[in-house]
Parts: sequence; structure tokens; C-alpha cells
Amino acid sequence: MFNHRGSSLMKNVSTTTKFISRKSPRAIALYIFLLFAFSIFIFVFNAGNIEDDQFNPISLRITDEELWDPPSSRGLRPCAHPTSKYKPSLGSDRYLMVSCNGGLNQIRTAISDMVAVAYIMTAVLVIPKLDTQSFSHDSSTFSDIFDEHHFITTLQQDVRIVRELPKELEHVPRAQKHFTSWSNVGYYKEMTQLWNEYQVINVVESDSILANNDLPLDIQRLRCRSMYHALRFPPSIESLGKELVDRLRTQSGKYIAVHLSYEKDMLAFTGCTSGLTDVESEELRILRENTKDWKVKDINPTEQRKGGFCPLTPKEVGIFLRAVGYPPSTLIYVAYGEIYGGDARLSELKSYFPNLVSKEKLATKEELDAVSKHATQTVALDYIVSLESDVFVPSSSDNMARAIEGHRRFFVHRKTISPDRKGLAKLFDELERGKLKISSFSEHVQQMHKNRRGSPRKRKGPAPGMKGEERFKTEEFFYDNPYHECICSPKGV
Repeated sequence: MFNHRGSSLMKNVSTTTKFISRKSPRAIALYIFLLFAFSIFIFVFNAGNIEDDQFNPISLRITDEELWDPPSSRGLRPCAHPTSKYKPSLGSDRYLMVSCNGGLNQIRTAISDMVAVAYIMTAVLVIPKLDTQSFSHDSSTFSDIFDEHHFITTLQQDVRIVRELPKELEHVPRAQKHFTSWSNVGYYKEMTQLWNEYQVINVVESDSILANNDLPLDIQRLRCRSMYHALRFPPSIESLGKELVDRLRTQSGKYIAVHLSYEKDMLAFTGCTSGLTDVESEELRILRENTKDWKVKDINPTEQRKGGFCPLTPKEVGIFLRAVGYPPSTLIYVAYGEIYGGDARLSELKSYFPNLVSKEKLATKEELDAVSKHATQTVALDYIVSLESDVFVPSSSDNMARAIEGHRRFFVHRKTISPDRKGLAKLFDELERGKLKISSFSEHVQQMHKNRRGSPRKRKGPAPGMKGEERFKTEEFFYDNPYHECICSPKGV
């Protein structure tokens, strides 16, 4: 179509040129104006064709069922119940105390691990304190984030949990213990020797204190009972979260939740600068240099991106979802903190999916004001809406994304599309250099993610050749994928 129309226009312009060459300067000026207008027409015409041809040919081949239906459950179901051999460990006069730090999901995993440790050590667990200094300067307490009564009663047949240390023990000597990361049951059995000298153990560090694999089945299921059943948000947060989900369903019926990890701290820590200006890249370098807790200062952003360690940019998320086959009319809920670059960068995603919403747009000012005093409560809203979405797409593998993916995997029937960031980086580069047409790009993306839809799969073990603590760090995190211990077949235990 373009060649036919273009050649006709060019013939007309050629004729006009011969005619105008014999005319006055005014006629020549008119000719120049017409030529300029013709150039604008060609540009707009081509741009329209590119937009029309970008994704539609591929999208037409994909059915709604393929886009929205959850992956096959293969008859699997969530199972966090104890086995017939399980015996409660209700403790007596031995108490475990802990102060948890980090973000919402780091705290959730730490608490669930501490429940299991209290069970192994036959101890009473005191409701964990939150380290407000390391917790994004958030003054949240346990009851601000979780339903304390529900937590205690849900686990009352497993571990005895109390709100406070008994007053008669407030001033007794305590063992200050930093438990070794990725430890097994044998390690904590040895730690019970501390009860010979102390009645109270104060756990200094609670991050990743239990191994991912090779733990007894009942210990793994206790972790799942704590994570997926006991740690429920307060009724006010649960209610508002479900209300936001209802409003989304009223708007469109189905929606995608996208978790954007495109925040300043994340980009500075990972050294990722794709799509940023030189000024922004330098700002991130300075932040990384001045943050004492971050050990790695000199990072090659190109290698980071090639290795798949960078979050997708908002623009890349838009291109990715269109390539997968979702039409621009799709309702997208964006879960995020403060996007680096603000609304201007978020608009890059909106250009692909105009129907973009967030909690700030769904909730009223009064509703948000009720939870604005605690950052973790607003994060909890994003968690609920993302957990209940028809499709969940994380732009990175940060704690929030992994926790939601693991929770959805536990429920089995929830679709999560996990972008292959390493593979996508190569495709995006080829697309930008013109080495790959958008139709071929879409075909590659769809093929690449054919088996990345959140269906149950075996948890990945350690990387080959790794030893010691580094070996455990390369294992897939238990809470990211609680299969097979907490996901059973109909005939499972």
C-alpha cells in the first residue's frame, strides 16, 4: 500500500517541480511548503504503520484463554498441614526473642523461620520486634503489619507464642546469639545447650537462618503454615486491599499486576543504568559510593544487564507485555515504590498500556491517609492486589516479587509470568539496533516464556562447584517456590 501511494505522490511532486522551476520566488516558496508538508505526511504515515504492525499480527494468533488462563495445576494442591508423625512443641519456660529488619517480605520470611526454630528448640516465641533503624525509618510494630491475634491462634497447636516476655524474666541475663545462616535441624538441636545456662535467647540476626532444602517435611510445612496462613495483614488492610481488587474487577473483569522495581536504591545497588541519562547514572554511582553497607562499589552496568541482573525498565515492561500478546486496552495495576525518574519514566509504560492504575488512583485520599503513617501498610496493599491478580509480572527478582511469586505458586492456580531478563536484554539490544523485526521479537519472547508461567516445578538446587555458605546462597529460596513440600498431589501426605 505504501509503495503505491508513495510512488503516485512522488510523480505529482516531480510534475510540480518542473512547473515551479519556471515560476516566481513566491511559487518556489509554495513548493518548499508543499514538500515539507509531504515529508510530514510520509513520517506520520510510516509511524502509524509501524505502530499498527508492531504487535497486532502476533496478538491475533493468541486467544484470551492463552493470555489469561492459569497454567495447568496437574492435580496439585496447597498442603501445609502436619503429617501423622507431627508432635506440637509448646515449650515451657524457655523464650526466644528476635528483632527483624528489612522490608515487609524480608520480615515475613524471618518470622516464619523463627517459628520453625522455636519449634525445633522447644521454646516459647515472643512476638518479634521490628528494627525501626534498618526498616526504612518506619515506626511499624508487629501489630501494625500483621493480625497479632490471628498469628498466635493459628499456630497455637505448633508453638506457644506470647506478646511479651514475662516480667520476672525482663532483667535476667540473656544469650545474645547470631545464628549461622542456612542451618539445618542438627545445628539448632546443638543450640539447645544454651538452655543449660539461659532462659532467654535474644536472636541478633534473623535473616535466612534456616536452610532451603534437606529439612524434615514437617518443619517445611510449619514454615508454610506460618508464611501463608498465620501471617495475615490486619483486618483494615485486608479489607481495603480486597476493596481495591473489587474496583479493578468492576473496571475490567481481569487485570495484570506489574511489580516495578525501578527505584533509586535498587538501581544504585545493582549498578543498572540502561535508559538513564548521564546525570542520573552519576547520581546513582555517588549514592552507591556513599552507602557503607553496600560492599561492591565498582559495577559494570553493561555486564549487569547482559547477565540478567537488572530490572526491566518501565518501557521494556510495556514492550514485553505487548510482545507476549496483551492488547493496549489491558488494565494494568502497577505496584511500586517511588519510580526513579517519576511520572516521565512511568509514562513510557503508559504509552503501551494507557489503562494504567495504582493504589493512589484506586483508593480515596481518606483511605490512603489511614495507612500512610506506615510505609509497610501501603506495601501490604500492593501485596494483596498483586496476589489476587489474574496475571502477575515482576520486573526483577527482589524480595517483594519473589514473595508474591512463591505465595501464588503455593496456591497453584495463579499465573505468574517471570521475565527472562538475561534473554530479553539480548533481544532488546537486537531490536534497538534494527537486527530484529518486532514480529520476530514477539515470536522469540513468546517462545522464551512458554514455560515461565508460574506452574509448579522442582526447586532449583545449588550452582555446581559452589561450596560453603556461597553454595546455599545459589539455591532457590524456599519461600519463592515451596514445591514439593507444601504443594501436593491428590494422593500426597
